[in-house]
Amino acid sequence: MPETRHRPVALTVTRSLTGGSGVSAHYHDEHQIVYASTGVLAVATSAGAWIAPATRAVLIPAGTVHEHRAYGQTVLHTVGLPQDALAGAEPVVVAVRPLLRELLITCSARPQDTSPAGLRLRAVLTDQLRDSPERPLHVPAPSDPRLVELGALLDKDPADPRSLAGFATALGSSARTLSRLCREELGMTFPQWRTQLRMYHALRLLAEDQPVTAVAHRCGWATPSSFIEAFRRVMGYTPGRRSLGE
Repeated sequence: MPETRHRPVALTVTRSLTGGSGVSAHYHDEHQIVYASTGVLAVATSAGAWIAPATRAVLIPAGTVHEHRAYGQTVLHTVGLPQDALAGAEPVVVAVRPLLRELLITCSARPQDTSPAGLRLRAVLTDQLRDSPERPLHVPAPSDPRLVELGALLDKDPADPRSLAGFATALGSSARTLSRLCREELGMTFPQWRTQLRMYHALRLLAEDQPVTAVAHRCGWATPSSFIEAFRRVMGYTPGRRSLGE
């Protein structure tokens, strides 16, 4: 990551971001919830990357060094929350249902509102965040050099059809070793890791208005229908629907 900036207060604001733009590495002394009502937002830390379309928001704990990047024309809503509002050690992706969506949009547009009504809105927002189910869209970052190199290959070409054994040969390792490292370092199997990474790329491409068929092939699904089904299982809706709530 580039030079890290310390921002004591987590901003509460609404802003527009063009595709590919973002906010460089920083941290603050408060929690922050980040939400893209349009477009797709990626949040990266040393532990990996989290991605959130309009049906998801990312809760970033206080003190976490992170950076944001937008994909597609994005309207970003951020709300700062006091340290005692929520608990957690790393970012969490939560489902954004209609009420939470409206609370995030309203609160981010009224950063200075300390009226009784404004404080009540913040209280309801915090309650909704506590009750929102987690919807993990996380691509963990490995530390072992062999997994780092494997991750770079997958990131460069998500559609690379090689099996784990094929990658292991190219990396001078063994499939058994790489499989063990995936479980130990990432907490998931190699197919699960690759699927998460492919979904990460797919969401970015869809935000840039790429056709579903093209996204399916560029991200490694054999057919558009298999991609649509995998996307529906993860997201709860089909990629052509662009759902804004669950």
